[in-house]
Amino acid sequence: MSTLTIQEAAETTGWSPRMLRYIEQVGLVAAPRSAGGYRLYGPAELQRLRTLRELLQQFDIGLTDVGFALRLRRDEELRAALDEWFQARPAPPADVPADDWLRWEYDKHQKLLAEIPVAQRSRPAPVDAPTGAYPIVDIPDDTGTYPVVDISDDDVRNRSGRRPGAHRTHEENR
Repeated sequence: MSTLTIQEAAETTGWSPRMLRYIEQVGLVAAPRSAGGYRLYGPAELQRLRTLRELLQQFDIGLTDVGFALRLRRDEELRAALDEWFQARPAPPADVPADDWLRWEYDKHQKLLAEIPVAQRSRPAPVDAPTGAYPIVDIPDDTGTYPVVDISDDDVRNRSGRRPGAHRTHEENR
């Protein structure tokens, strides 16, 4: 036995045939094809599938995370755009007074949402925020969508005088 079919590889690895196709589609593990176009899994592909599963378990990540990491390695423009986004500090546009910044952002979001067909405006699945992320507040608006308000730790501290998560004293609650 030198190669396995997709069904045999699925039974051997625990991945379903559908997942094996997805893994190939995102470029993580590609099986060579037979003359008839069938995927043929050899020991190298089985090893990659095994070590992929171990990687996912070790770091508690999903296939989409690994697929995105691969895309980042290959797409310089995307990597540069994300680096810029991570380093950027929120600030109002030069022509927007600080007092009008919230209204300007709200209007901008409403325009962006208006461009999305209603059928595609479903609320995204909740995700775990990475450590150090700002709290996210979900407040449904009049349209039934959930605009996201991002409040930095400094903003919370400046408004309340307390660090985020600090409880009020009995006197403050009166």
